Amino acid sequence: MFFLTTKLFSQKDTIINKRLLFFTASNVLTCSSTAVLLNSLWYKNFAKTNFHFFNDANEWLQMDKVGHFYSSYYLSKILVNGFKWTGIKNNDATIYGTSLGFFYISTIEIFDGFSENWGASKTDLIANLSGSMLFLSQNLILKNEPIKPKFSFHSTEFPNLRPEVLGYSLAEQIIKDYNGQTYWLSFNIKKISALNKVPKWLNLAIGYSGEGMVGGENNNFVNEKYNTNITKYRQYYLSLDIDLSEIKTKSKTLKLIFNAINIIKIPSPTIELSNSSLKFHYIYF
Repeated sequence: MFFLTTKLFSQKDTIINKRLLFFTASNVLTCSSTAVLLNSLWYKNFAKTNFHFFNDANEWLQMDKVGHFYSSYYLSKILVNGFKWTGIKNNDATIYGTSLGFFYISTIEIFDGFSENWGASKTDLIANLSGSMLFLSQNLILKNEPIKPKFSFHSTEFPNLRPEVLGYSLAEQIIKDYNGQTYWLSFNIKKISALNKVPKWLNLAIGYSGEGMVGGENNNFVNEKYNTNITKYRQYYLSLDIDLSEIKTKSKTLKLIFNAINIIKIPSPTIELSNSSLKFHYIYF
């Protein structure tokens, strides 16, 4: 970070330097504050050990890995746009922003690596890197985003079985209940095809989720009401989507709102493939 800042401050434009100073200071403060907060609220209560790795590749049908990919992509995008706001050219901003995004989101692996209860996850790091690299490659080579990761959620019955793991409230369940989460890759049809008459905002989305997940690997939990011997299975989806960033508007407020919620998949008719059978959803969240 010091090397990048030193290099970027060599530019002569005073406005750029002031913006860069503010942006750099904000990032340093955010990163250090997050690290201190994580340590004080979570890790300080657990025993420390030498840095080590832990293999969690088979947990939660890899839904957590897809979540890392999604989060890394958008964190990198936010930071790249931040560097662009300071006046840095696109290619440099993309390299700095995606590198910093990967570092930020991988900080938790450092904490996990020194914790006796866990360990750094190689598959989490790979997922983090993949998300950052998808944004970097599209922004450097194509100068746009024909492929956007997206997210959707619906409530399920599984948190009732293990609310301490899958969440008590709806807000917790959105983060913790992998059964209700679906992650998508949304492809802009016009940008990836020669179909010129297709609306610029129309996307085709491929989704992935899982069902029956009450534990990471082991589903055999017993509580007062349930013996949760449930079979896990994967779900694959094909659906239409809307790229809100391609909807033209003169309103800066609407444009800001569209860009903010464009990380969410628009509910649409959807085909589901799971357990070797096809299902049709008139509207899928």
